[in-house]
Amino acid sequence: MSAPAVALSIVAVVVGATIAFALLSVGRVKMDPQQYIVGGRSFGTILLWVLLAGEIYTSFTFLGMAGWAYGKGAPAYYILAYGTCGYVIGYFLLPAIWRVGKERGLLTSPDFFIDRFGSRTLGVAIAICQFVLLVPYVTLQLSGLQHILQIAGYGTYDSTAAVVIAFILISFFVFSAGLRGTAWASIVKDVLVLGAVVFAGVTIPTQFFGTHANMIDQVLRRHPGFLTLQPATAPNGTVWYATTVLLTAIGFFMGPQSFNATFAARSENSLRRNAIFLPVYAGIVLLLVFFAGLAALLIVPGLTGPDVDQSFLLVVQRYYPPWGIGFIAAAGSLAALIPASALLLAAASVFSKNVLGEFGIATSDAARTLATRILVVLVALLALGLWLTQQRTIVELLLIYYNGMTQFAPATIGTFVWRRLTVWGVAAGIAVGLVLAIVFANASQLAWGINPGFAALAANVVVMIVVSLATHKEKEPALASS
Repeated sequence: MSAPAVALSIVAVVVGATIAFALLSVGRVKMDPQQYIVGGRSFGTILLWVLLAGEIYTSFTFLGMAGWAYGKGAPAYYILAYGTCGYVIGYFLLPAIWRVGKERGLLTSPDFFIDRFGSRTLGVAIAICQFVLLVPYVTLQLSGLQHILQIAGYGTYDSTAAVVIAFILISFFVFSAGLRGTAWASIVKDVLVLGAVVFAGVTIPTQFFGTHANMIDQVLRRHPGFLTLQPATAPNGTVWYATTVLLTAIGFFMGPQSFNATFAARSENSLRRNAIFLPVYAGIVLLLVFFAGLAALLIVPGLTGPDVDQSFLLVVQRYYPPWGIGFIAAAGSLAALIPASALLLAAASVFSKNVLGEFGIATSDAARTLATRILVVLVALLALGLWLTQQRTIVELLLIYYNGMTQFAPATIGTFVWRRLTVWGVAAGIAVGLVLAIVFANASQLAWGINPGFAALAANVVVMIVVSLATHKEKEPALASS
């Protein structure tokens, strides 16, 4: 059997077995909307751990981190920092959101805003915006999957066709299994990803350079200043670093898929435990992938553009046997497909529950479940279309998602800390933030080195406060006592 056939066969077997395992695990579960979208609100600490890790640590973690370490050096430090900062916010915020969701029977992120402000129009608008913003995040997973399958196939097979086939498969998996199926599949994914990054971040540096210290020394000799952030307002300098860490930390749990996972928790303590211990997992995974990117910079120099995302996989392909790249690629494929399943479900659920439902379509439990399943396939097709027409690096796609999704953070946090907040203030703030995020979309940073998404977020907060103070509040905040 040829090397590409060996590697791709391993990928196919692992992905197929993971999907079969997840489907068998949920085969006897009756899929009403609560079970399909939020897992029956029954996830304990361990199942919630793998679900959150499965949603958060994706092909971006597997490839984008290595790509930025390879292509940019010190600016990649932001990836090491923002998750831990996000968990600090999540430790306090997620239990509060969970209590509201439990008491009010909420299923989606827009449900939260409808319950808080009593405005279904706001809920519909937020649902549509979040639906649109999730598409590039799903596209990110497709870009990662293409890189992985292209390397695993040694360039001899059509990776585009393989991605389309794999994504159709995972779409029908979500169609059948819902959030609980994604959680069970995440168990396999996390085990394989951890094994892959330990190999990439420990075995490769020590085999080629003896020690990590020697590897870093060689990087600094060949690329002086590569691992030092540029001062103040320089491109990707310290101001950009600080504002990017703040932006992504604040928006870390703002995606509707994170609200789904939060509502799925059995208790608020399950959420707190995960906020305490998941940073340990993140630190190990991200640091090892960072080392893998630096190793690749020395071993396979000269990559540019989107090709940097393939850096450490090229090392495995060139210097290790086909079965090695097969298992690494299988882990990477799951790191793309399993998070994509959660994203597809989140996008479909907000649209079916908060858009179709508001227009009198799919209002019964059976109809809503069916509509969500159909929309899963529609979102998959939209993401495939965007991916086929827009090629960007994995980190660029992630920042597009965060620049937009973080605009919902001021209203979410403000609902627990400021009684004067009004629906007009929230709507105006979100609108200004999203418009500025779109306007700044093609800029990596603004004047003074500020991340454009952070500038949009700051404008959002100012507008939200000013308009709230200028408009009349007709009733007490629905969540004030929560």
